[in-house]
Amino acid sequence: MSRLFYGWRIVGVCLIAAVFANALGLFGAGVYLHALVESRGWPTGLVSGAITVFYVTSALLLIPVGSVIGRAGPRPIFTLGGTALALGVAAIGHVTAPWQAYAVFLVMGIGWACLSTTAVATTLAPWFERFQGRAVSIASLGASVGGMAGTPVLLFGIDRAGFPATTAVAAIASFVVLVPLALFVMKRRPQDLGLFPDGAAAARVATTGAAPLWNRRDALRTAALRSVTLGFGIGMMVQVGFVTHQVTLLSPMLGAGSTSATVAATAITALCSRLMLARFADQISARLTASVMMVIAAGSLAMQALVPGPAVLVAGSVLMGLTIGNITTLSPIIVRREFGAASFGAVYGIASCIIQLATGLGPSFYGLLHDAFAGYRVPLLLAAAVDLIAAAVVVTGGGKTVRR
Repeated sequence: MSRLFYGWRIVGVCLIAAVFANALGLFGAGVYLHALVESRGWPTGLVSGAITVFYVTSALLLIPVGSVIGRAGPRPIFTLGGTALALGVAAIGHVTAPWQAYAVFLVMGIGWACLSTTAVATTLAPWFERFQGRAVSIASLGASVGGMAGTPVLLFGIDRAGFPATTAVAAIASFVVLVPLALFVMKRRPQDLGLFPDGAAAARVATTGAAPLWNRRDALRTAALRSVTLGFGIGMMVQVGFVTHQVTLLSPMLGAGSTSATVAATAITALCSRLMLARFADQISARLTASVMMVIAAGSLAMQALVPGPAVLVAGSVLMGLTIGNITTLSPIIVRREFGAASFGAVYGIASCIIQLATGLGPSFYGLLHDAFAGYRVPLLLAAAVDLIAAAVVVTGGGKTVRR
């Protein structure tokens, strides 16, 4: 019986990291937004600005994160990420002034960057060639699990034990799980263990052609990379803005219990969508799939804006969940296919930095428009419109493997 390829252990650690990063970071941000607005009485737009700091901080760190993982491996980055995430989550329940919320979200942004899709995809790039799409998709399942479990658990804990106690317990749990895994399981590349990508034999690897090398400047000159950064930047801005404001959007009409269940259902749909992607990721057109997901997301947002009844809000959220996981996962798959493993860390580092900077505008985009127009109708409709633009940019921007 053949021994399990060590690369799948790396996938497992990345999956667990994604669970905590998304439960306490991406999806947790929406809970913190709601809790701070409700308990402190701060305007939604003000707190949304702090969450934007979270995403902008992460964006600015993605280039060095990719580079460090490429040179030194994932161990130091994942260790820093687990520590920063835990510190930020522990502190968010104790803030008493808006400036403190901004500082805490900055710390959480460091953790998010170190445990992000960029970190995961760069970590896995040397370990897989044939099954690269499957490996990234499986690791990304943790994001859906985190979204599925994180929001209900945090809301339940806040209701029963209070905001400070809940965030303290969550922070301890993330630290004691993530840091040991980073220190004792993570490895840089299969060759360090005498292995080869996908667990292949040395003779087979020797016949595989070398991937073309790209630097950041040359890559950014291509329509392929520009379309990824622009299209996914818009798509992720719309997606993350919705996820951040979902609890606040749903709570007035659905109440706490139904809101929690709807957010969980959104994450379950995202999980099912990711499972399908994991099964077929290496056989499908990643660009076409991403474009279809963005069109579906636009339809979801439009229906929630135009017919904001309880049933439509629930259905729209679940439909949005179908797109959440795949839009997040497909951008690194496209870049890995079109620019190769050897250049992935540098090329996707700059692409993900631009994407994340655009993503960081999402919470403020929804929050400021909500305050200006006294509701979510206008921001949802505008988000739907720009998502359609993003879909067109992605599907028309490339598709063939890039060669220098």
